[in-house]
Amino acid sequence: MMLVSGAALVAILLAAGGCQATRAGYETAPYRVIRSSGGFELRDYPALQWVETPMSSAGDDSDGSFGRLFRFITGGNQARQKIAMTTPVYMTADPQSRPSPRRVMAFVMPRDMKAEAVPVPSDASVRRREVAAGRFAVLRFRGGRSADRESEVLGQLEAWMRSEGLTPVDPTPIYGYFDPPWTPPVFRRNEVMLRVAVPSAR
Repeated sequence: MMLVSGAALVAILLAAGGCQATRAGYETAPYRVIRSSGGFELRDYPALQWVETPMSSAGDDSDGSFGRLFRFITGGNQARQKIAMTTPVYMTADPQSRPSPRRVMAFVMPRDMKAEAVPVPSDASVRRREVAAGRFAVLRFRGGRSADRESEVLGQLEAWMRSEGLTPVDPTPIYGYFDPPWTPPVFRRNEVMLRVAVPSAR
């Protein structure tokens, strides 16, 4: 689970019961490392099922985006099905909000849950989406979340990709945040990802 804002969120999670105190208690979105260099990795991901909801124009969860997703996995869906929490919580641009993209926050579904098994959300502002399988360049970083920090690490990732001859196929970064909000920033695991082209087989 993840950072996001405020004492209210902490209270929600603690009141829900069964929430882990660290990311170690949660399943993580699956991937295979192709190669790594320091904090940089090239990974292959299978198709991921996730549920997402728009974030506020400020790019945070001040409009309750985390709460909407949390209600979905705790039974706020048409099947009244409870779904295990996973990591990371993803944040990226909403592909349906162009030309002025807003952000979405997303929870990835457990790896064994196929698309047809993801229940229909009860809240119309929560939607299901499959993220296509593919190869991603990834940078792992620590610290709190801010626009300046995200811009900084994105620039570092793009520079590494250029040095490695990696071609981006989508300029939209995906940010992943793994830890509860009470985790000290120095210990948090965060990531930024960009989809890259897969070389054709010869």
